[in-house]
Amino acid sequence: MNVIDAQIFTELQDSAGADFVAELVQTFLEDAPGLLQTLRQAHMSGDAAGFRRAAHTLKSNGNTFGALHLAELARELEQRGQQPLSTGEADDAELAARLQNLEQAYAHCAAALRSLGHA
Repeated sequence: MNVIDAQIFTELQDSAGADFVAELVQTFLEDAPGLLQTLRQAHMSGDAAGFRRAAHTLKSNGNTFGALHLAELARELEQRGQQPLSTGEADDAELAARLQNLEQAYAHCAAALRSLGHA
């Protein structure tokens, strides 16, 4: 599985320009760790609205750059944020595992974007 869909990324560069896309990528790489931290904090505090916002932003950014796996994981978390965040130990463990999967997907996405020369 490719971490970044080359067709989506190329279409973005063609429509927005390589320099602008490089700026977008840099901003994403700077902002995403904070969004991941926001997800963790919102999970721990039960802040469903903050959880949904952070997941939505990561989903949108992932789709923009062609990081479809990252976007899908974030979409699932965004939907999960429609429910109360603390409904028991099993649910907390499941949600923590999903967050860890998202963090791993982001790490792969960031490495792929850097290897494309955009960071």
